Amino acid sequence: MESEQLFHRGYYRNSYNSITSASSDEELLDGAGVIMDFQTSEDDNLLDGDTAVGTHYTMTNGGSISSSTHLLDLLDEPIPGVGTYDDFHTIDWVRERCKDRERHRRINSKKKESAWEMTKSLYDAWSGWLVVTLTGLASGALAGLIDIAADWMTDLKEGICLSALWYNHEQCCWGSNETTFEERDKCPQWKTWAELIIGQAEGPGSYIMNYIMYIFWALSFAFLAVSLVKVFAPYACGSGIPEIKTILSGFIIRGYLGKWTLMIKTITLVLAVASGLSLGKEGPLVHVACCCGNIFSYLFPKYSTNEAKKREVSYYFPLKTLWRSFFAALVAAFVLRSINPFGNSRLVLFYVEYHTPWYLFELFPFILLGVFGGLWGAFFIRANIAWCRRRKSTKFGKYPVLEVIIVAAITAVAAFPNPYTRLNTSELIKELFTDCGPLESSSLCDYRNDMNASKIVDDIPDRPAGLGVYSAIWQLCLALIFKIIMTVFTFGIKVPSGLFIPSMAIGAIAGRIVGIAVEQLAYYHHDWFIFKEWCEVGADCITPGLYAMVGAAACLGGVTRMTVSLVVIVFELTGGLEYIVPLMAAVMTSKWVGDAFGREGIYEAHIRLNGYPFLDAKEEFTHTTLAADVMRPRRSDPPLAVLTQDNMTVDDIENMINETSYNGFPVIMSKESQRLVGFALRRDLTIAIESARKKQEGIVGSSRVCFAQHTPSLPAESPRPLKLRSILDMSPFTVTDHTPMEIVVDIFRKLGLRQCLVTHNGRLLGIITKKDILRHMAQTANQDPASIMFN
Repeated sequence: MESEQLFHRGYYRNSYNSITSASSDEELLDGAGVIMDFQTSEDDNLLDGDTAVGTHYTMTNGGSISSSTHLLDLLDEPIPGVGTYDDFHTIDWVRERCKDRERHRRINSKKKESAWEMTKSLYDAWSGWLVVTLTGLASGALAGLIDIAADWMTDLKEGICLSALWYNHEQCCWGSNETTFEERDKCPQWKTWAELIIGQAEGPGSYIMNYIMYIFWALSFAFLAVSLVKVFAPYACGSGIPEIKTILSGFIIRGYLGKWTLMIKTITLVLAVASGLSLGKEGPLVHVACCCGNIFSYLFPKYSTNEAKKREVSYYFPLKTLWRSFFAALVAAFVLRSINPFGNSRLVLFYVEYHTPWYLFELFPFILLGVFGGLWGAFFIRANIAWCRRRKSTKFGKYPVLEVIIVAAITAVAAFPNPYTRLNTSELIKELFTDCGPLESSSLCDYRNDMNASKIVDDIPDRPAGLGVYSAIWQLCLALIFKIIMTVFTFGIKVPSGLFIPSMAIGAIAGRIVGIAVEQLAYYHHDWFIFKEWCEVGADCITPGLYAMVGAAACLGGVTRMTVSLVVIVFELTGGLEYIVPLMAAVMTSKWVGDAFGREGIYEAHIRLNGYPFLDAKEEFTHTTLAADVMRPRRSDPPLAVLTQDNMTVDDIENMINETSYNGFPVIMSKESQRLVGFALRRDLTIAIESARKKQEGIVGSSRVCFAQHTPSLPAESPRPLKLRSILDMSPFTVTDHTPMEIVVDIFRKLGLRQCLVTHNGRLLGIITKKDILRHMAQTANQDPASIMFN
């Protein structure tokens, strides 16, 4: 009988198997009649954390309660701030989903009462689509504006368009009739700073003046970016992807997705890209889009009052969320196409159109590029994490503005002499991806032409390299070294900084060099057996731009350790769908080589460096430890602080609360039996006792506190007992002491738990929290748990 009541109250969980056998995550919580809202000041640190002010308790009575379980009407009146979480805490996924199911049932039960209730029901049902529509519109608009503004400010370092100040270099010369094919970027409307200041377009004086103005604008943009971040929105720095992954896993970081962060990140992202630093804008754009979604979610009660609904793409990904994500991407693409930021009427940033297919023998150089990408990724992760850790542990990290200025100054001074490092990184990648057609004037296409050619065709045969190509190769080698060094020191500074574009640039440079080498090898040795079948004299055999694209994907894969999603991203950026096999071969090789040095990607490494409580679903736990090895208290620790269900007084509980800093207390039947009854949180106990003293007569320090369903018989002269069964979680997640930690870790990952209790034959032994698991995993990886957690 009691089990049936527990089931109808939403607290009956037979076992882990009963949960996993449910047909959907929503069915798991469908029977909840009473939803209890627990929150502590240290969600995961229930036994060793300090208690903070601002924790909350809420209870929604969704069903009838029998007279035998009559509860105090302690929380009928709304309490300010209920259902919210403190900063740097983990949400309770089960509780949040219970709250959402209860809200959904309440709306459905009332929608037939009146037209107004029906309208509210429809509004609630469509609010998800409205949120993703608004998010898609805002994300697409901001992405287009950021790209246009970054292009304009990048060209501002070199000159200005006198006819229209808001035009960048390319747009300024579009309408000019005085441009030539060889010098298509030179037009009288565009003036360099040397022409405006000293009136010279050529010569040493012009070069020096343009050099000085380039450094001046780069330092100005970098200084303005880091100043805005430091003063107005410190969370606007970095790429944001490590923090976004942690937030989606249920962690609370107040202000990280707020309006100030959105505003400052949008502005400073433009400034950081325009300064010429070795960073990109694609990673921070993910942060910008998440800020848009978070802000719009507060317009709808369905999402504003439920943290799990904001994160339903994390521990579970319902099909409706997939459709809404697709719809949001569609809306964003429509807005981006309307803005046309790339000026080519296309949605892709690096559109490619190669005229020759790839051949089987090219898989070998493609795999070599994959090896290079894996080695680059392993080197970058180790070097960047070592530098970021040094920044945290030395005085240098206390001066973020000075660091940004120094890095920007070194970047500007070293980048200007080399035309490939002076270019905007996106423009550099675009040029490296481009195939050498008859209309290309780049030095990368300075081949010695066949004088007997009578017509211009798209499929130009392989030709010997000219002086321009050899000069470009040396410049690309210097650019490769420069990009590798500067990207290590740039990623992680206190400005918005993405990693996609710099990694792709490094891979594209290496790929273009390899592509030109293979092309020349095939031209001069076309009679070799590997070239003989495909590379005849006068045939267009090798496409160096394809090697650049494959190298870009390989290096990006080596840094992020993405595979399938990365190939799709490269498709989106280039439109090169027919080259799926070379891309897959390079990306998989890159991942295998990188994993040989460490399985962590750069974002997971930064999550660990910052000490965020994040359980990576891709990380395998293969150790043979048991729950008893991880639980607390340990053998050397004091006994676990517990409550008994019916033989403690109000004074006893208040003394325990005052003498300990624990944020939760298991409730057992008695000290002798140690049989588990439930779990009560410190905040709930405090609220219940204070409310009872105010609202009920006869509640004194010697009043017996009862967590049981029935009050035990007491002497007639005893003070009135206090029943606190309403605040008790009677179905806390439990595992036995012999449960393998591999299963415990899997439960925490898939259910998003904050803690679970450890029992033996129903007797309480200890508790395991999320932080305990993270410490144990660090210890098994030969790391110091105390040095990496929660910095």
